[in-house]
Amino acid sequence: MKSLIRILSLAAVAALPQVSSAQTGPAGAATNPPPAPRRFANTARGADQPSPRTDKNSQLAHEELVAKAKKGGIDIYFEGDSITRRWGTSDYAWRANLANWNSNFFGWNAADFGWGADSTQHILWRLENGELDGVNPKIIVLLAGINNVGAFPGGDEKVANITRGLQAIVKVMQEKAPNAVIILTGLFPRNGSAALIAEINKINDNLAKMADGKKIRYINVNDKLADENGKLHPGMTVDGLHPTPKGYQIWADALKPIFTEILGPPAKTDHAPAPSADPSAKPAPAAAAQ
Repeated sequence: MKSLIRILSLAAVAALPQVSSAQTGPAGAATNPPPAPRRFANTARGADQPSPRTDKNSQLAHEELVAKAKKGGIDIYFEGDSITRRWGTSDYAWRANLANWNSNFFGWNAADFGWGADSTQHILWRLENGELDGVNPKIIVLLAGINNVGAFPGGDEKVANITRGLQAIVKVMQEKAPNAVIILTGLFPRNGSAALIAEINKINDNLAKMADGKKIRYINVNDKLADENGKLHPGMTVDGLHPTPKGYQIWADALKPIFTEILGPPAKTDHAPAPSADPSAKPAPAAAAQ
């Protein structure tokens, strides 16, 4: 009997779906059994299951973001992954993005809480562990899920999984900031296969259904970032995924009318905490720092 149980257990492990990172190539081909549909590694636990990042740099960044949240003075709270983070960071490498951020949002007390390489489950964990506690923003802007999408299609199962993750994030935001208007941003296109673009479009359709036009808004700027087939226009990203200042400006142009509606025009002073940096980021060159 013990031998039979062991055989069944090994068979069950072998049947688990293979996963691959968006930053690596496809897994080696298998002949027997055929490979399971590729999916981004970070969806293995479920996109709606909070999960901490275990690398030291992400842990340190989380501590710094919790401290940033406690400083207060935040009316607009941006949340997401590296696409969001690179807009409002003080990293020298992304100084042009920060200049764009300041030119659009200074006076509205906006603060950036995005963190690079996060999937929905990582954002969930950060929100549940202090990064939104006591902030009470008037507006929350969310752009998340592209790291769950990854570089390979995964079908309707993956679309549903990512949608559940985004729904879970919104639920936590509503619990911790009940007075905030949440602006859901449709996932940006990324240069890839037509099947991948189709999955992004399906996720965005689900996001649109979550909006009620009042406490939950939805914006989608993909028709300005890319053509009708989802191919990004030249100059919109630095790498086929992360926006240039030109790409960020398109996002800002969609957000600012909503900000003005809710908050009025930006003030001449700003009380949000200073932009934060990647703890591991290289400092500015000596000449630039002077």
